[in-house]
Amino acid sequence: MLYTASGQKFTTRHRQVLHKNGIKEIYIQGAEKPQYEKYIERNLGKILQDENLPIEARTKIFYEAANVVMQNVFDRKLPSALRARHFDRIADVVKNSIKFLAADNSLSSVAPFISHDYKTYTHCMQVFIYSVALFQTYEMNDHEVFEFGLGALLHDVGKAKIPKRILNKRGPLTQAEREIIKEHPVHGVSMCAHLPMTQNTINCILFHHETMDGKGYPSGIKGDNVPMPVRIITLADIYDALTTNRPYAEAMQPYEALSLIRNEMRENVDMKVFKRFVAILSGADMI
Repeated sequence: MLYTASGQKFTTRHRQVLHKNGIKEIYIQGAEKPQYEKYIERNLGKILQDENLPIEARTKIFYEAANVVMQNVFDRKLPSALRARHFDRIADVVKNSIKFLAADNSLSSVAPFISHDYKTYTHCMQVFIYSVALFQTYEMNDHEVFEFGLGALLHDVGKAKIPKRILNKRGPLTQAEREIIKEHPVHGVSMCAHLPMTQNTINCILFHHETMDGKGYPSGIKGDNVPMPVRIITLADIYDALTTNRPYAEAMQPYEALSLIRNEMRENVDMKVFKRFVAILSGADMI
C-alpha cells in the first residue's frame, strides 16, 4: 500500500500513528536507497543515542550503517592509498558508535547480527565491536578508545592489496602465499600514511599479528612491548576468525574457539585479556 507521495517529511507524529496502527515497517523505492543510507550515516550518532528507539532497532541501524561504509571501502579496487573521504566515513562510524557500544547491554544486542560468513569488511566490524567492549574494561579515556577503535576497524585494510586468489583460496596456502599475506599490516600502514592518524592507531594496524612470545609479524616484538590495545585487537581478531566460515575452515562454536585459544595459543595471546574477554562474552550470553 502506498503510504505517501514523494516529498513528504516523516515526523515523530507519523511514526506514532503508524505504531498505533500496528505498522512496524515501511518500504522505500530501491532507487532511493543511497539517499536513505546517506541520511542514516549522517545522523548515526543521534539515532544511536535516541533511547526512545528500542535497542534492537538501534543495533540493527548501527550494524547495517557500518556494514555499508566498510563494504564501500573493501568491495572496490582501492588505490595505493585510502582516500580521505573513505577515512572520514570510517572515523565517523567509530566516533558515533563508541558510546552506544559502551552500554552494558550493547554486546548482547549486537550478537544476533554477528556474521559467521567471512568477508574482510564484516570481520573488521566484528573485531571493532569485540575490541571496544574490551577497551571499556580498561582505564582509557574517550579519545584513546576512539584511536584504538579506529585501529581495530582498519586493522585489515592492507588486505585490499592482497590478491583475491590468495585471500579466497580454498585449502592450505603455500609458503610463498603465506609470506604475501604477512605483508598486509605494512600495506595497511602505507595506505594510511597520508591520513591524520595517531601513532596509537598506526600501532593497531601494524602490530595486530604480533604475539606475546615474539613469534608474530612483521616485527617480532613480544611481551610488554606489544601495546595493550593491540593485544586486545589481536585476541578479537583470532576469535572472530575462528568463529567465522572461511574458505579453508568451517566456523567453530564460541566455546570451541575459546578452548582452542586457551589450550593451544596461550603463549601467543595475553591470558589476562583472554579472561576478560571470556567474562564479557559470558555476560552477553554469547557463549
